[in-house]
Amino acid sequence: MVTAPAQMTVEQYLHSAYRPDCDFVDGELLGRHVGEKDHGRLQVSIAIWFAGQEHVLGAEPVTEPRILVSDSRARVCDVAVIRTDIPDEQVATTPPLVCIEILSPEDRLSRTLQVLDDYRSMGVENIWLIDPQERLVYTFNATGLQQQEDRVLRVSGTQAAMDVNVLFAALDRRKASSNRE
Repeated sequence: MVTAPAQMTVEQYLHSAYRPDCDFVDGELLGRHVGEKDHGRLQVSIAIWFAGQEHVLGAEPVTEPRILVSDSRARVCDVAVIRTDIPDEQVATTPPLVCIEILSPEDRLSRTLQVLDDYRSMGVENIWLIDPQERLVYTFNATGLQQQEDRVLRVSGTQAAMDVNVLFAALDRRKASSNRE
């Protein structure tokens, strides 16, 4: 359980460690669902895919980085893709190229939309939401969530397109092979 002062500053939050890490919103700590095995596998698969695109995008994947989305809010993103041509920040203050959230079974859509909107307000160009249980994929912008029927997520301004169907198929293969054992 997360324990902290009733109200704390963003500086106090940034100089503290929590296990699991949590979001900081307007003086309060908000716990995050850390996900299950599929969540973690998908996180790793996404990071590996983006690592293979690093030379094309000029950006590198980071899992669960703290991102200072405003003066009073910090979010912990499942996977962020950080530009390599900006100063190296331990806590991101420059908008990442991509922020990806992966739903856990316990996540509430209303809270998730607040997180996505924080990324948008910060200036993140590509905001993606992936639901591994329902096999749904969304982008998020000023008009809200848009389901991507083809499950292909494109990095705006580039040729990079991640086919999430491939990642879901890999999850299915892992489950099938572990069920046979």
